[in-house]
Amino acid sequence: MDVKRKIDIVRVNPQDWPDGTPAWKEEDPDLGSAIIPAARYTSEAFMKLEWERMWTKAWLLGGRSDDMAEPGDYICTEIGKESVLIVRQADGSVRAFPNVCLHRGNRLRPEGRGNTERFQCMYHHWTYDLGGKICHIPDLGTFPQGAPPGAALPSYPAEEWGGFVWYSLNPDAGPLADYLEPMQRHLSPYHIERMAWVRDSTVEWDCNWKAAVDAFSEVYHVQGIHPQLQWYLDDTNCQIDLYGKHSRYLVPFATVSGRVALPSAIPPAIHDIMVKAGMDPADYEGRVSDIRLDVQKFKRKHGPDQGKDYSSLNDDQLTDDYHYSIFPNVSMNVHADDVMMFRMRPHATDPNKMLYDIWMFELIPEGEEWPERPRHRRFAHGDRSIGQVLDQDAFNLPTVQKGMQSDAFPGLWIGDQELRIRGFHKALTDYIYPDGQGASDL
Repeated sequence: MDVKRKIDIVRVNPQDWPDGTPAWKEEDPDLGSAIIPAARYTSEAFMKLEWERMWTKAWLLGGRSDDMAEPGDYICTEIGKESVLIVRQADGSVRAFPNVCLHRGNRLRPEGRGNTERFQCMYHHWTYDLGGKICHIPDLGTFPQGAPPGAALPSYPAEEWGGFVWYSLNPDAGPLADYLEPMQRHLSPYHIERMAWVRDSTVEWDCNWKAAVDAFSEVYHVQGIHPQLQWYLDDTNCQIDLYGKHSRYLVPFATVSGRVALPSAIPPAIHDIMVKAGMDPADYEGRVSDIRLDVQKFKRKHGPDQGKDYSSLNDDQLTDDYHYSIFPNVSMNVHADDVMMFRMRPHATDPNKMLYDIWMFELIPEGEEWPERPRHRRFAHGDRSIGQVLDQDAFNLPTVQKGMQSDAFPGLWIGDQELRIRGFHKALTDYIYPDGQGASDL
């Protein structure tokens, strides 16, 4: 089977779509071919370096802006050993500070979201206003040293972009816009802020957080773990682009893989794509190889009547998966009608465990009422299904983690189809070994 069979993909030139998502191929950087040490995934020492030099320095995804629309709305999120409160202020801005009482260390709120006029520690009723300032200490006169320095919780940088709120544990993180560049231009045309929550889950996985990042950074594994996907996406015509510490791949949907024979009948998954677009597969008279382009034409023509504005998107975006990774731990399957967003969070102490957040959003036709926001669910791997494709990844990753601890496995042997993994480790190395010293010590 010729795995390089070409389908009709016309990537957009800058002059043809000047204000839309860039679709042209970026030049691949030369990142070498060295083994990526397995110790990066299993070593407690490396985990400590990640925390000290990367997690506490980078910008991180905190939550969705519409979860904190009103003054006093807050999101409490955890990263490693830290818990962070992100709070909507009376002037509409957002502020972030550690979720810890300065008296005896009690956490002020459990992980989740809510609304409050002030944060009161349930232990001794030390009370903080929405900006983290101490506004009441019972029996303050019994503290000869007075209130803690500054009489306020430390402040973390917090900003909003793209319908989401971001924070950093680094007081000197710099502007969020500089950190995200060029993701703003790539993602803004999708108008994710117009999409409603449809799923919010956290799953505990027995693997290192980077193993999960890797799994969603390449389609080389489709033929192995997800063979059913070959009947509605082409994993052999995947465009890979690196943008400094961020990256993406573009995968054609509503077509079949070059690894399988072209079917004479419409595969069930492509049938579903047509139905969701508003087409009737029973009336379709074209070839299976024509469906992708015909779905694009149909959505372009009928989108306005369906209350869906696709005017900022190019034709390929009406069918294809534009998959983005925002360093260090955000993975996004971005489509015209929905976004699947995943956040990989490290365990506080164990490099062999992680938290996997699943956030899904759907474009609601203009004028239609948004569905009720789903309740957040947290559970361990195996307690319930998270969908066939994600179940397959979740089943595989713990065995990957165990294998990485073998003395016979020195590290990752990365090919061209896994270029994003190499780019990710380059970005990680730049944080952990900024002077280039020690990068090969593991």
